[in-house]
Amino acid sequence: MSGRTPSCDAFVRDSQVALVRYAMLLCGSVVLAEDLVQDVLIKVYLRWDRILAGDGDVHAYVRRAVTNEFLSWRRRWSTRHIRLVDAETLNAVSIDPWTGTHDDELWQRLMQLPGQQRAAVVLRYYEDLDDAEIADTLGCRPGTVRGHISRGLAALRQASGTDVSNVERRPPDA
Repeated sequence: MSGRTPSCDAFVRDSQVALVRYAMLLCGSVVLAEDLVQDVLIKVYLRWDRILAGDGDVHAYVRRAVTNEFLSWRRRWSTRHIRLVDAETLNAVSIDPWTGTHDDELWQRLMQLPGQQRAAVVLRYYEDLDDAEIADTLGCRPGTVRGHISRGLAALRQASGTDVSNVERRPPDA
């Protein structure tokens, strides 16, 4: 930002829409995504000076915080909450964020993936990150990332009835 220190307000203004879209892909609901991002941005605001003092990319730091918060929420909610969703709400959150069209089958399959696999697939194919960046975001090794993506894609293909035995694997990042 041309040598100036960005303010937290400017960062939120510039990044909030993308962060909510990313969180929506992780949790499957616009409402939950907005809550998740809001919780993370409150924590970021309180630590803003320390985050800027670090050597890393602020957006990457916040994306990792959103991912960690999602995985933490998912663990807590899986044992404590029963979600009742009407058909209208389900259709409202099942819009493909890439095309703006409904693909209920793909969306439902993506929501069935375990949190780490879903996050790895979303980071690869939505955020277009490489294995090292995904590993940094998820706090694991690049080999683990490749495993999450491979198992996630295999589960998506299996659920769709696609034969995965002849699928070409993406080579590891150099």
